[in-house]
Amino acid sequence: MKLPKLLGLLAAASIFATSPLKAQDIRIGANLPMSGPNAEYGEQFAGAAAIAVEHANADKMLSKKLVMLIEDSQATPQQGVVAMNKLVNVDKVPYVLSAFTGVSKAIAPVGDKAHVVSINGGGVSPDLAELGDYFWNVIPLVNFEVQAFAPYLIKERGWKKIALIYVDDPAGEAIKKELEIHVPKNGGSLVTALQVPRASQQFSGIAAKVRESQPDMVFIASFGAQQAQIIKQLRDNGVKQQIASYSAFSVPAVLQLPEAKGALFPTQSINWGADAVSQRLASDWKAKKGKEPNAYVANYYNAVMVFVKLAQALEKAGLPITGENLLKQRLRSASFDVAGGRMVFLPNGTVSMPLQLNEIDNGTTKVVKANLAPN
Repeated sequence: MKLPKLLGLLAAASIFATSPLKAQDIRIGANLPMSGPNAEYGEQFAGAAAIAVEHANADKMLSKKLVMLIEDSQATPQQGVVAMNKLVNVDKVPYVLSAFTGVSKAIAPVGDKAHVVSINGGGVSPDLAELGDYFWNVIPLVNFEVQAFAPYLIKERGWKKIALIYVDDPAGEAIKKELEIHVPKNGGSLVTALQVPRASQQFSGIAAKVRESQPDMVFIASFGAQQAQIIKQLRDNGVKQQIASYSAFSVPAVLQLPEAKGALFPTQSINWGADAVSQRLASDWKAKKGKEPNAYVANYYNAVMVFVKLAQALEKAGLPITGENLLKQRLRSASFDVAGGRMVFLPNGTVSMPLQLNEIDNGTTKVVKANLAPN
């Protein structure tokens, strides 16, 4: 990401200011990929969270100014831990936004030990539900995604022979495991499963193996710049079959790719016209970014607003805003009216939300199946 763009984003989040941070500010952290091949995600996540900070401060939802401190995880576990240690031990924040399965799994022990909440809106591996009391998710995990859309893809659309391309990463491995269970369960078969290194950008050999397997559909389990390259090189090498993926397809690099037209992927259902909160977020996002918001925008806006609502309750009760108290308050009030609808936290820190299946269409998406439910 170019430096001026990053500085503008940080300023929007009330991180950079002409005066230093004040002791009376309420601080939260964000451990997001702001550089490297996955910076596109970090820009989206941080931008949505920044709007939530703006709204909370404009509406005076807390007694003091809310400030978000961003550290760059680079979407790698090692750098994510460095960033988390700074946020926890130097900045002393009680609440940190997280993203990416590998990073989230690496930082969770740091937060758990310090009793600091980490909240994920982008990683989807099912084992993110098992990282302890202080690790929460505001995104449905991939086991729910696969369980919900596998019956539709196989039974309703008839794509029974599925080729999988998956990245050598915890998220890729988790998706492979879920497909190995739910594709046969619904009457389909996984005709090949091809693993690619995380840093790889050359896929002509993979495309040849996909062609040899003669699938009805190709499922891509990757993220960032790599997934766009996989799509493009599949098409360039004569793979014409239907393409599908999980919620990571919901980024401009994929949506705007001509070769991605018609690809399918699930997200949680978002009704941007449902209420004033959703409409306000959608309007502000379009004004700032010039494009329609997606599920990630809702996730990271909501991740901040969950903190704000919990902190409001703690202030009303005269309790300090600590990670321990945030956890206790979340267990007392597990449901939240947030952008896109109602969010309900389950005891293990995951959320129950309806899903929808989206189709990429000329840079945007259209819903092809609403109210998908795990089978």
